[in-house]
Amino acid sequence: MQALLEAIAAMAPCTDVQRVFHGRGARQPGCEHLVLDAYPPVWLLTSFAPLPEPDVVAIGDALAQRWHAIAPGQPLNWVLQTRPSSGPAETRLMAGSVPDPHVVTEHGARYLVHLLRGQNHGLFPDMAAGRAWVHRTVAAHAAPQRMRVLNLFAYTCAFSVVARLAGAGQVLNMDMSRAALAIGQQNHQLNGVAAGASFAAHDVFSSWGKINRGGAYDLIVVDPPSYQKGSFVATKDYARVMRRLPDLLMPGGHALLCLNAPELGVDFLTGHMAEQAPELQFVERVANPPAFADADEERSLKVLAYRAPAA
Repeated sequence: MQALLEAIAAMAPCTDVQRVFHGRGARQPGCEHLVLDAYPPVWLLTSFAPLPEPDVVAIGDALAQRWHAIAPGQPLNWVLQTRPSSGPAETRLMAGSVPDPHVVTEHGARYLVHLLRGQNHGLFPDMAAGRAWVHRTVAAHAAPQRMRVLNLFAYTCAFSVVARLAGAGQVLNMDMSRAALAIGQQNHQLNGVAAGASFAAHDVFSSWGKINRGGAYDLIVVDPPSYQKGSFVATKDYARVMRRLPDLLMPGGHALLCLNAPELGVDFLTGHMAEQAPELQFVERVANPPAFADADEERSLKVLAYRAPAA
């Protein structure tokens, strides 16, 4: 656990959501089960294995000591979530409090998060580079106000928020979860970009007709769960999405394909795309934020950009 304690001792004040320690990247032996994130003004420690109480105390003491140095007089707020491989997750408020509502920022955009319930907190820090890519791509378009964006498996609609902030005219967000989309609507309101964004609480696979009726899209973001029983299983369902992309994209349109499944490498995406949508051209793999460096990049988050041929 020494590597985590050293990372805490070197922490700097931060205002944006960010990862502070990424043990899951297997670059710090013995810490593979630990990650530390900043959701200002709260620190969130997640352990993917049971954490002995002496370790919890040592981490809490380290956080308190560092916080006193970088923010004297301010209360320390930190949350511990334990996610064992079997059994339910446990979330504990260890010190201080969590704002309600809890609004965090990333590169000027504002998002609602909820650290004390569930395993998904409303915003995934590892997708920061993907969101930045969407913002750049929209902003670089000759006429962003005419861009139509499709955000599949939208969750709380962060991709849509950055697309609208960059000037995209219309975004359709689709996700099975009404609760997640409701937060997504609030995220748009927080950022003053509610106009031009629509929300559809539907199963993507039974909604292709609705999607097609919206016409062709300049940008499609596909960010599904890697495995969600009754909803999406990457190994059998991702290809079903890929084969639809050529018909949904405008000439010269972009597609961003995301996958967070350590057991599936980049070849899983590129191979299926070559089979299902060979006319789309691979552009780049979007580099993950440096804080998410992995000993094996094949296991880390995959974010691949493709482009349809020009007319």
